[in-house]
Amino acid sequence: MAFFQFERKQLINSTLDEVWDFISSPQNLKKITPDYMGFDIRTPNLPDKIYPGMIISYIVRPVLHIPTTWVTEITHVVEKHYFVDEQRVGPYSLWHHQHIIEEVENGVLMRDIVSYQPPMGWLGKMANSILIKNKLNEIFEYRKKVLEELFPA
Repeated sequence: MAFFQFERKQLINSTLDEVWDFISSPQNLKKITPDYMGFDIRTPNLPDKIYPGMIISYIVRPVLHIPTTWVTEITHVVEKHYFVDEQRVGPYSLWHHQHIIEEVENGVLMRDIVSYQPPMGWLGKMANSILIKNKLNEIFEYRKKVLEELFPA
């Protein structure tokens, strides 16, 4: 059974309030996801801010444009500090994503820790080596670029 963690840090040139307002709004998820992922939120009437227990359903097309249903639950929220989303339905056996922000001297340090377990045992481990970790890196690089554009230095 393979288990992996992916961690990414980014310094954002903004205030804690502005960064929190952006990352805690479900409507902004599409803005920070590459277009080729075909990201489409399916949950109707989403509120402006996340809250513990919130369920968000998406369709994503991460590989070969094949539509995949992904349902996450926001399990923890500490205002202007962190929130956690966990997959409830989707491609992984386990998906736990911590979004942590901290005010620092030159802006806001955002830290993401994604703990995940691909399905299918050793095949999932191989898929991580060949595809998954590279795809995660690509997605977070895209997000970094978008956040740099939204919050320029």
